[in-house]
Amino acid sequence: MESKQILSLKLPAPAKINLFLAVTGKRQDGYHDLISLISAVELHDTLSFSVKPGGNQIRVVCSHPDVPENETNLAWRAACLFMTSFKRHDTVTITIEKRIPVAAGLGGGSSDAATVLLGLNRLYNNPFSINELMSMGLAIGADVPFFIFGKPAVARGIGEKLEPCTGLCSFPVLLVCPRISVSTRDVYKKLNLGLTKCEIKINNFVFGDRVFDVQRHLCNDLETVSVPKYPVIRKAKQALLSKGARGVLMSGSGPAVFGLFFDAAVASNAGHFLADNEDWLVYLTKLSVSETSVNL
Repeated sequence: MESKQILSLKLPAPAKINLFLAVTGKRQDGYHDLISLISAVELHDTLSFSVKPGGNQIRVVCSHPDVPENETNLAWRAACLFMTSFKRHDTVTITIEKRIPVAAGLGGGSSDAATVLLGLNRLYNNPFSINELMSMGLAIGADVPFFIFGKPAVARGIGEKLEPCTGLCSFPVLLVCPRISVSTRDVYKKLNLGLTKCEIKINNFVFGDRVFDVQRHLCNDLETVSVPKYPVIRKAKQALLSKGARGVLMSGSGPAVFGLFFDAAVASNAGHFLADNEDWLVYLTKLSVSETSVNL
């Protein structure tokens, strides 16, 4: 970066869904081990970057009322970590155009943080490798490495051990997001490992041919906590099934629910119908995948 040059960049920060999420144990550090198939979807925030030499300041700007503009924002923390690691003292302004619902289980905050690391790395001519950025991201949140990885993946550990998954097709996806917030921390705290069952259900996927089967592999152990506490999640799942979804599941810790469709027109019609319900937000999107292979 030249001494007086102001650099700018605009990047999308996609949402994600968990096509399965099996919690396999609790660690001594308080985190949980899991196995999860994660894919980005085309619904995304947009981040705009402006980097000005000197000043040693980080600013996050977002008009969404539920998004903080201070050091509690994961995007702010990502920028701070990058600049500290790179030993730069410039003024970084990040403007977030928020489309992904907040605290919905869609990874919006983690995606914003990952996009900050990727964006600043690009603006400074890639001083860090992808693996180094993923290590930084893990210090911010368990979902951040996935968004840096940038492709559908099976995640293990707390989410940081990633293997690419090519056994997906670009399903039309209808997201239904009840207008409530769910604390991921609270969900994991209340999780009873004796009630989890997804590891058995997905075993043939994880150790077999790795082709995703909608009828067999959709499973989320966190539903054992979130669905009983928030009945609207079950209502959203039932509504998606009644409108033609081939499979439905809560994403992450919720409350967002997604339906996978075989036909884009059916998904669109379902979206128009479900959008009449004022208790939830509805988004028509699709999986972001690079290769196609799926059992319907």
